[in-house]
Amino acid sequence: MAKKSYKSMDDFASASGVSRPTLSKYFDDPSQIKEVTRKRIEAALKKSNFEPNLFARHLNRKRTRNIGILVPTMSDPFYVQVVSLIELELREKGFWPVQISSHTRPELEAEAVRTLLSLKVAGAIVAPLGAGSRRSALERLRDAIPVVCFDNPADADLPYVGNDNAQSMAAIVQYLCRSGEPPIFLEIPHMTENAGERQAGYRATMAREGHTPLVIDCDAPPSWEFERLGYEQMQRILANGGLPGKTLLCANDRFAFGAMAAAFASGLKIGRNDACDVRIAGHDDHPLSRYTCPSLTTMAQNAPEIAAKSVELLLAHIESEDDGTTPVTNKVILEATLVMRESA
Repeated sequence: MAKKSYKSMDDFASASGVSRPTLSKYFDDPSQIKEVTRKRIEAALKKSNFEPNLFARHLNRKRTRNIGILVPTMSDPFYVQVVSLIELELREKGFWPVQISSHTRPELEAEAVRTLLSLKVAGAIVAPLGAGSRRSALERLRDAIPVVCFDNPADADLPYVGNDNAQSMAAIVQYLCRSGEPPIFLEIPHMTENAGERQAGYRATMAREGHTPLVIDCDAPPSWEFERLGYEQMQRILANGGLPGKTLLCANDRFAFGAMAAAFASGLKIGRNDACDVRIAGHDDHPLSRYTCPSLTTMAQNAPEIAAKSVELLLAHIESEDDGTTPVTNKVILEATLVMRESA
């Protein structure tokens, strides 16, 4: 038997025997209406092909149930992982995620802000570009809607969820010092505040452990192509006198991937056994870290909690704006976990 079709919410409401406001309330939150009415609507939905245009309906309101998600790139599996978890959290709470990438370009980040505002999103969860962000664009977003940042705090004084870089660097530096030769730190371009925090954490922990820190800056123009930068940096190190030590700690896993590839191409054996030439560790527990050869020792950021806390904090700010109260929390800093694998 063919299912019935309806052209509008009004037509479907009339056929279901409920009012248009009641039907709208059902699509916003089924728990808001009586059980007998909810069952009537759900029975009518099963017999029809009706699908409400929620996007158009939301645009007619002062505030929609849409939430913007803005990240620098979707080619990085870390962002893919966190954004996927954020989407699931939002859907579970009755919100519709609208995802945009700035493709690591400041002008596209500013354009994304304009797009989110034009869509009347109720709030936004943003991983800013950092040093490359246009402060005015993020301030415009902050002034218009509730915003929470993750992974990289913005200069615009916004609520933030991120990794405790001091804790995570202390954990991995202590492990490397106690399991072998103290690490040399391979720096990345300071695209975000995380880079500076991680170097500071490395220096502080080396001093506490009684060792002299050695930082090798990345001798290349700033770029988000961390694998390439790591490969080229390791090539330069090997060409200019060789490794200054047997343990290398990279500022992030993607940089470590490139360093490992260059070391392997030069005939070096990577690993924590005595027969190996160099130990290499990273930070983030990038989803591909366990599949490198050898698998990469790293610090695992708590991606599920970053996603859950970002959504929780944003919804708290939306609610506080609606009722005129002040949210209790503006910053959530999460500890990372040491993951010991074969590379170090």
